[in-house]
Order: sequence, then C-alpha cells, then structure tokens
Amino acid sequence: MTNNDILKKLRVALKLRDDDIVNILALVDFRISKSELGAFFRREDHPKYMECGDQILRNFLNGLVIHLRGPMPKKSDKPKPQSQNKPQKKSNN
Repeated sequence: MTNNDILKKLRVALKLRDDDIVNILALVDFRISKSELGAFFRREDHPKYMECGDQILRNFLNGLVIHLRGPMPKKSDKPKPQSQNKPQKKSNN
C-alpha cells in the first residue's frame, strides 16, 4: 500500500475535502496548494500524478492528531500528578 493509498483512504473514511486537508497540513506549518494535493489523488497512469512522499504523509498525520484532539498543552499548563501511594486513613466503626 502506497502513501497515496493511505491518504486516499483516510480522506474517504474521515469525509475530508481538499480544503480540510490543506487546513490540517497548515496546523503543522506545512503549506500545500489544492492543485498539488489533487495530484496525489489521481490515478497512477495520469500525466499529472504525483507520488505522496513520507514527509507529506507524516505532516498530515501529525496535523490530523491536532485537528481531532486539539493542540498539546504546554508543559507548564499540565497539572502535577498526585501521588497514588499515600496511605489511606482507616476508620474504626
């Protein structure tokens, strides 16, 4: 399975349009035009077909994570984990 196949299948499964994919790639500061993107969805025998490289697929997947989950919180924004080894008080009833 090629990167183009993976990109096509994700596009269909998530019901994404070209604008959505361009915006998802922009979330990770990767700029691509709709015409460049359209070349990935063409048939292999088409003269304007272009192979989807690893970098484009990787950036799309990273952008998709941000699109679906939201941006990662900064380290200073994370709450401190509470210790789970604290002894609990026993009550005598």
